[in-house]
Amino acid sequence: MIKAIVSGIGFGLVLTFLTGPVFFALIKTSIEKGFHAGVALALGVVSSDIFFVGALLFGSQYIDVSDHTKLIAGITGAVILFVLGLYYMFKKAEINYGNKVPTSADRFGYFLKGFLMCIFNPTLLFHWTVVIGAASTTFLVGSPHRSFHIAVMFLTILILQFGMDTLKAFYADKLRDRISVKLIHRLNEVAGVALIIASLVLVDKLVTHIIFSAPTAS
Repeated sequence: MIKAIVSGIGFGLVLTFLTGPVFFALIKTSIEKGFHAGVALALGVVSSDIFFVGALLFGSQYIDVSDHTKLIAGITGAVILFVLGLYYMFKKAEINYGNKVPTSADRFGYFLKGFLMCIFNPTLLFHWTVVIGAASTTFLVGSPHRSFHIAVMFLTILILQFGMDTLKAFYADKLRDRISVKLIHRLNEVAGVALIIASLVLVDKLVTHIIFSAPTAS
């Protein structure tokens, strides 16, 4: 069990510090709308992670997804990421200096934003596929209590990621009084550019192959 927890901490730290669109969105939301909004967004992110892990561990046993379906899903995700990027780039910046606690509806909106931002980002699916592959080699088939150890490893990763995201939201919220609206606008632009780049990378991986080569058939 100790080995599973240590492995989970290692992978959790790596995934937590992979800087991408979600990182910028979490920091921006926490500064702009406060700690509670940031935590709601982080809950959406970890919920999408749970969905990915469940789909990879259990869904693949029963569902055979065709390459065409994967292509359509990837293109759809790229379009959504691109539109979100444009939205962030042109979004009017504002800061909740009054530390107003968001309503339940607002919290659900932030949760949904975090969930959708991740669920339509196939890069995260790739990350979890790598982690599952590593877990399979760490805990070999036939080893005692293999399923339990893998479950502990993934639970550790998810708890660590949510804890670190909550910590990011906390410190971003504490810096809010020292941050100007102009800086928030710059953060919006950075988050927007990151989302647009992620969408273009996805399209290149799936269709154009200008930089990234086409995936080989397994």
